[in-house]
Parts: sequence; C-alpha cells; structure tokens
Amino acid sequence: MVVLVIAALAITVVIGVLRGASAPVDEIVIDPTAGIDASTPADELYVHVAGAVGSPGLYVLAAGARVVDAVAAAGGLADDADGTAINLARPIADGEQLHVPRIGETATAQSGTGGPDGAVPGEGRVNLNTAEAAQLETLPRIGPAMAERIIAWRDENGRFTSVEDLLAVPGIGDKMLESMRDLVTV
Repeated sequence: MVVLVIAALAITVVIGVLRGASAPVDEIVIDPTAGIDASTPADELYVHVAGAVGSPGLYVLAAGARVVDAVAAAGGLADDADGTAINLARPIADGEQLHVPRIGETATAQSGTGGPDGAVPGEGRVNLNTAEAAQLETLPRIGPAMAERIIAWRDENGRFTSVEDLLAVPGIGDKMLESMRDLVTV
C-alpha cells in the first residue's frame, strides 16, 4: 500500500514537471521610488513553496497551476515529505505559501491564504480564498447553495481582500456576515 502511495506521488510530480513548471525567483527587488503596481499579471501566480521539497523558494507559475505544479517547480517532494498531508490536485492561489510537511510534522502556521484544506492552520478559521464548498458549509447559515455563490463570486471577481467583501455575495447581509466574521479570514 505504501509503495502504491509513493508511486502515485512520484507520478503526480513527474506530470507537474512535464507541464512545464518554471524556475524559482532568486531575488525580488522593489524600487520604492518607482510607481509600484502590486497586481500580478492574470497569466501568472507567485507561490512560496516551503518545507519538505527539493528547493524551497518563491516560484512563478502559470495561472491555473495546482499544488503538484508548485511541488514540481520546487524540485519535487523530499525523501522525508509527508505527501499524503497535502492535496496535490488543489488549485494554487496567487500569493500563497504552500508548506509541505515532513513525516510526523504537525501543521504549522502559514502566511498568505491558508492551508490545503481552506483553513488557516492553528486558527481553525476558514480562508475565503482557498476553501472548497465543504469547508464553507461548516460555517453558520452556509449551505451548499450559498457555498457555491461564495466560490462563484471568488471565481468571477478574484480574491477576497477583506471579510467585508462577503457582503457583495448575493444572499449575504450584515447579520449573516456578523455570524461568521470571527470564523473566516482572507
């Protein structure tokens, strides 16, 4: 069984490599005197890959990339990586920090968009930018239809920049927002 899991992980990493993962960003220099445009082109994502990978660092990936692509760009899983602790098929968000734990390691806090399950590790809050429908449905008064509306809004408008952005989702008002304000993050 373990051999099958390792073989499946190796195959997914090879697929990611074949999809053309890009090289790491060695250094980012920001000129404070220049007009800084913090937006990322729609066709690329910046992802910080950390933990049990071959070459942790900041990587630029194509839009639509998944965790397997980020892991492949970072040199694949390290020998002591716990590949079953991450969802290799999950889409990556721009600005995300992806932490690949080592075998036996517990989840650590990540900056950015949260862990692979949509929750912010150590906090138990649901990240509006990464959560799937099942995680959103754990929130009060959020059922399958409302979870899909939240995801649809995110897909159409991009990342949530604040919890208050939920007010733009059809069907969410002030009272509903207040009931989940402390349970969500961006």
